Amino acid sequence: MTNYQAQDAAHHIHPFTDTAHLNQKGARVITRAEGVYIYDSQGNRILDGMAGLWCVGVGYGREEIVQAVSAQMRELPYYNTFFQTTHPPVIELAARLTSLAPDHMNHVFFTGSGSDANDTILRMVRHFWAAQGKPERSVIISRNNAYHGSTVAGASLGGMSAVHKQGGLPIPGIVHINQPYWYGEGGDLDPNEFGLQRARELETKILEVGADKVAAFIGEPIQGAGGVIIPPKTYWPEIERICRKYDILLITDEVITGFGRTGEWFGADYFGIKSDLMTMAKGLTAGYIPMGGVMVSDRVFDVVANHGEFYHGYTYSGHPVACAAALATLAILEGENLPGRVKSDIGPYMQERWLQLGEHPLIGEARMAGLVGGIELTPNKAKRAPFQAEKGTVGLMCRENSFKNGLVMRHVGDTMIISPPLVISHSEVDELIEKATLTLDQTYQQAKDKGLLS
Repeated sequence: MTNYQAQDAAHHIHPFTDTAHLNQKGARVITRAEGVYIYDSQGNRILDGMAGLWCVGVGYGREEIVQAVSAQMRELPYYNTFFQTTHPPVIELAARLTSLAPDHMNHVFFTGSGSDANDTILRMVRHFWAAQGKPERSVIISRNNAYHGSTVAGASLGGMSAVHKQGGLPIPGIVHINQPYWYGEGGDLDPNEFGLQRARELETKILEVGADKVAAFIGEPIQGAGGVIIPPKTYWPEIERICRKYDILLITDEVITGFGRTGEWFGADYFGIKSDLMTMAKGLTAGYIPMGGVMVSDRVFDVVANHGEFYHGYTYSGHPVACAAALATLAILEGENLPGRVKSDIGPYMQERWLQLGEHPLIGEARMAGLVGGIELTPNKAKRAPFQAEKGTVGLMCRENSFKNGLVMRHVGDTMIISPPLVISHSEVDELIEKATLTLDQTYQQAKDKGLLS
């Protein structure tokens, strides 16, 4: 174990990690990055198929962002937006974001991350209804296997059972319905029929809770950490219809799907729906500086802004350096038309190459929207069967092989997922597919040798 690894094991607690297991093997030490590649302390060059953690859309080493951050640190490194104060970067960023968001969203509340953006959502939604004399409208409906962050409210809004087992979650007033995961849960149903079935569970839950008690529904347009679950095309229009029928707020968590990932500025645009609130983070600053926010519709703003003080905020809400990083990131996204490139150039190219992986004997389904994709590992393609082993056993083997082959792919159980930088080139896509194919071949052989393909 290197000195860095030893110090890391001695002092650093990693997120979402079995600490004892990691400390036995030692963490991989990433030392630098450029373009779509990261480099570790052993000198290995690795194609970052996850864009960091879904966030480095514009790629690594963008001097435009570095210069913007440096200049802002010299001018005004910090000031808050409490006590009736503001500053130019936050003003400019708020105006820029509202110009990119759907026409009915003209206001933004800034946070430090996607997690506390979703915390903010819970507070804002309940305040919205209470301000109208309806405090009983406090229940928020989410989905099983959703991910909305790691704060108490964010983790409660999420629907991951392993997370809920730690810390006494979810908190009261949050309930869940099933996810639109056709491959894993659709059985013999046609995908579109399945999409409608799962969407209509929302109406069932609203009636079960009581329509006069439901405040909002929240969902990721595409479930990211849940395994890149792309819902059938029938799903989101039906969800929106039900929300409007019962006058509940529709919230889209755009932390992953925002800022060009799908080929549109936001996932709501991709699915053609109208959100009342949108949370955002990650791609907003390309991960260079932590930042998040909530896009607020005129309907919600008009109530919240005109009913006294909203007792909520963060020390780093609208941090000037983060705002500078975001403005520089948005300038790159717009100047290089990266959402358009994902929609009409690199997205279709990568989708074609990625979907071909579905022909591999280890793959039950390959799926992709924009530049976010997943492949399902299975011992039986026809039956979409799980492995006769603890869930994630083969997925972990595949992830380890992928790293050894110089490619970051993430495993969610036995689903492999990718979300490469939006600037990835055609030749780099070819490299990614070549390394993914090698990884699948190796994993298939390992699974066969261990008797996991029967």
